[in-house]
Amino acid sequence: MVVSVLEEMRIKDLGVIDDAVVELSTGFTAVTGETGAGKTMVVTSLGLLLGGRGDAGYVRAGAAAAVVEGRVAVPDGAPAARRAVEAGAELDDGALLISRTVSAEGRSRAHVGGRSVPAGLLAELGEDLVAVHGQTDQQGLLRPARQRGALDRYAGDAVSVPLAAYLETYRRLRAVNSTLTELTTRARERAQEADLLRFGLDEIAAAEPRPAEDTELAAEAARLGHAEALASAAAVAHGALAGDPADPEGVDAGTLVAGAHRALNAVRGHDAALAGLADRLGEVGILLADVAQELAGYADGLDADPLRLAAVEERRAALAHLVRKYAEPGAAAEEDGCSAVLAWAERGAARLAELEGDDDRIDTLAAERARLREELTDLARTLTDARNDAAKRFADAVTAELTQLAMPHARVQFSVTQPAAAPDEDALDIDGRQVAYGPHGTDDVELLLAPHPGAPARPIAKGASGGELSRVMLAIEVVFADAAPVPTYLFDEVDAGIGGKAAVEVGRRLAKLAESAQVVVVTHLPQVAAFADRHLVVEKTSDGTVTSSGVRTVHGEGRIRELSRMLAGQEDSRLARAHAEELLATAARLGRG
Repeated sequence: MVVSVLEEMRIKDLGVIDDAVVELSTGFTAVTGETGAGKTMVVTSLGLLLGGRGDAGYVRAGAAAAVVEGRVAVPDGAPAARRAVEAGAELDDGALLISRTVSAEGRSRAHVGGRSVPAGLLAELGEDLVAVHGQTDQQGLLRPARQRGALDRYAGDAVSVPLAAYLETYRRLRAVNSTLTELTTRARERAQEADLLRFGLDEIAAAEPRPAEDTELAAEAARLGHAEALASAAAVAHGALAGDPADPEGVDAGTLVAGAHRALNAVRGHDAALAGLADRLGEVGILLADVAQELAGYADGLDADPLRLAAVEERRAALAHLVRKYAEPGAAAEEDGCSAVLAWAERGAARLAELEGDDDRIDTLAAERARLREELTDLARTLTDARNDAAKRFADAVTAELTQLAMPHARVQFSVTQPAAAPDEDALDIDGRQVAYGPHGTDDVELLLAPHPGAPARPIAKGASGGELSRVMLAIEVVFADAAPVPTYLFDEVDAGIGGKAAVEVGRRLAKLAESAQVVVVTHLPQVAAFADRHLVVEKTSDGTVTSSGVRTVHGEGRIRELSRMLAGQEDSRLARAHAEELLATAARLGRG
């Protein structure tokens, strides 16, 4: 099987690292070094390459930025390769180049295959490339939610498919419950709102306003209120234009203009300019005659009826009352008040129809809620059955792995239970029991460990030592490697709390895992490091002012010296060297070396 392989990482100005190249290979790579030498730079660097959060604190003091580059061999058609190409990346001879830069100010940049990408893409690629496990992951395994997640992951489609359907139904049910709660708890407020709307609509309907009616009435009221002044002004203007019959000697504008027109018209043939003026005076005479005629009829059509004026003012007052109550603030300034009132009535009628339909809506939502609860109950049963089925197989597989990790009598099991709901808690009826439920179903999943015969199975958070927890974590990962493998595994001191024979068995099991995947282990245990195909040592140096770390590959005599240091703290101790050689021989005899 062809898998993706992390071939190397180049690190520059990361923490105590000046410049280092970490060359990796297939199989089992051990990373060791003295305490404080920066072994976790491998984990930190890989975390950045896989989309982890960039932090200015990662940058070496005095440096402008920290840079991590990785070269990953990916076969054609691999999920990571497809996703990278979709993002515009280019492969380099079957390898994917990934880089991450973190500036001293905390800004972060990521590149994949020569293309700038968001850090989120690195996280997507990391899911298909590398599984990272450290001591924090062990602590996470103590949480029931992580234990349920591990079981669901092992179960695969048997859980993931119904769980997706369950989650969709669960969200819909929550939305329906929320709407029903609002409709029922605010019933009084909504009834009051409906009453106010009905009153307003009835009041507007009784008044029967017309669009722009208030504008028209304002103009009519102004005309009626000043009827005498308007009539007098019209009479004076008419006399000035057409003459006053009572004063035959008076001179009017029409007569004067007509005389001027005749004078010019008599000599128009001698000058074109004067002829033009004569024509214009003719037009003025016609216009004056038209205006005078209209003024003569204006007074006759003017209504000075005080009763009509009173009726208009009363209607205007009624409309102004409606505008004050129902027109939106500022609406009357943008359009006539009556139109704003009619717009409110249209919106109010629609809202009232919605409020009056609440009873029908409540009935519809209640029926939908009953249907969703029934559907959710069936999906919850399916999830429980699938988890129970997977729990037995998963526990048996992990127990078998623990046998290979110097825990031959340990027994692991999963407890899948459905806790009863509290009296005031929403619940599902599962076989006559009121069971609490959440977004992941009705099941509480707990990992139990019986470390030796006769010991009761207890929750792993209470019944496992640090070394036992490390081995359980490793056993679970090995089982996952068989069920859903990833190309590369990185273990950061997951062998903490282990020693002696157990450490040898852990090394042996990691070597077994490395037969089907790339395995990188940061370890303090020589028993584990002895099983590695490749041994990297992180060394810290200082010139008195600057401290830095580097990485080198050891083999042969160099590897014996490193194992001796790990065993006794003395590279040249004859007893430590003998023990180191024995460890390497044991690893070779067991099939790795």
